[in-house]
Amino acid sequence: MTSLHPADRIIVALDGMAPEQALAFAAQVEGLRWVKVGLELFVQAGPEVVAQLREQGLRVFLDLKFHDIPATMAGACRRAAALGAELITVHACAGSEALQAAQAAAVEGAKSAGQPAPTLLAVTVLTSWEEQRLQRELAIAQGIAERVPALAQLSATAGIGGCVCSPLEAEVLRGQHPEPFALVTPGIRPKGAAVGDQARVMGPAEAITAGASQLVIGRPITKAEDPSAAFAACCGELIGSPQPSE
Repeated sequence: MTSLHPADRIIVALDGMAPEQALAFAAQVEGLRWVKVGLELFVQAGPEVVAQLREQGLRVFLDLKFHDIPATMAGACRRAAALGAELITVHACAGSEALQAAQAAAVEGAKSAGQPAPTLLAVTVLTSWEEQRLQRELAIAQGIAERVPALAQLSATAGIGGCVCSPLEAEVLRGQHPEPFALVTPGIRPKGAAVGDQARVMGPAEAITAGASQLVIGRPITKAEDPSAAFAACCGELIGSPQPSE
């Protein structure tokens, strides 16, 4: 991961777009290599949008955050991998049995479809959560600083290839899980960008230095007056930034 081109480190989230908008947007951003398809777009467009984005030469992060019984998670990951999605999210709190089933099924699904095996990413604690609210509303005694590493370790032990985490947790997790364990971080806000609804954020270069493998960036690029320039600026922030130690 340490030798990746900056454009390979940035995954642009196609959130809030209709299918035709998402395809047109992805085609217009110069140098774009990765896109994220989330729940809203997938529910509207269906699996076909993954195929269409791949036909445009793009790599797809399918962010549906599967969380169900083991058999259902396995079936969903098997089908997602067969679509050619290279990153697929599952919830770590589904537990080790479900995570193991999902991982095995994803490898099987990709192989049966002639696709490369995807990396499953376990979601630890969503970046929109603030600690006091997490404890109050879900009655979770652990603080975020304890819960995130615990869920990451559960995932790694189950054979999952990486985690989605806040960039603020990347340094601790990278110290516990060296590459090639992936750390994909939303909550990235380039210089001058609004925080929005993310509670735990960091700049692109700082997140990579902290140990992130790839960065998910949405509105700072998708809502920019010139998305190609905004994407290039994000890449530019990564050039020359210290890389995470292995």
